[in-house]
Amino acid sequence: MNKKRKVIRIMENVIEIKNVSKSFGKNDAYNQVLKETNISITKGEFVSLMGPSGSGKSTLLYLIGGLDRDYTGDIELAGKNISKMKERELSNYRLNKIGFVFQFYNLVMNLNVEDNLMLPQVMKGKTRKELQEKVTEILELVGLTEKRKAMPNTLSGGQQQRVAIARALLGEPEIIIADEPTGNLDAKSTEEIMELFVRINQMKKVTILQVTHSVDVANYGQRIVRLENGKAVG
Repeated sequence: MNKKRKVIRIMENVIEIKNVSKSFGKNDAYNQVLKETNISITKGEFVSLMGPSGSGKSTLLYLIGGLDRDYTGDIELAGKNISKMKERELSNYRLNKIGFVFQFYNLVMNLNVEDNLMLPQVMKGKTRKELQEKVTEILELVGLTEKRKAMPNTLSGGQQQRVAIARALLGEPEIIIADEPTGNLDAKSTEEIMELFVRINQMKKVTILQVTHSVDVANYGQRIVRLENGKAVG
């Protein structure tokens, strides 16, 4: 008689926030927005970060993305402590591991969709020729195949955000950081963008951390973490 073997799966944390504190100003203007905050996010998880205005949501996102280094505590991404990296090492790590999606799409308006996607990768040293097939695949995923040569000013807000998401995906990141990604969109476009994030999370197994003020948007994630009084809850 065969006995079933018990399989134990060890969940790998791809984002580790350890006792992170962040403050602004001095004396009477001193404001501590994060107070020894701790968060663990496993590989492939889709997490929504919420909290009142001024609670430090976007601040924490910028710390995780390595865009602000003035804090105490430790931040580990994919097993690497970015708190201890030198600037050039962090810049390279950020380029190769993290995809950013912001509320404002940050597209280059005089470049077409294809060129906007390719720009960060070409700057990293890749050739347009080697990127063509991947661009085709990602444009299909985000539903913009027919907009490959379109200019950004001919696209709707939702379509521009799809371009921004496609650009982030082209770098094959382990983590996507999204700061209010639907903040400028109407209800229909918001739903489409969030369904796209869910599809990317499921298909690509990319870890997604988004900041949002909307409960409806947050509920597209697998888990909600709230910042309250400088601490993370959930």
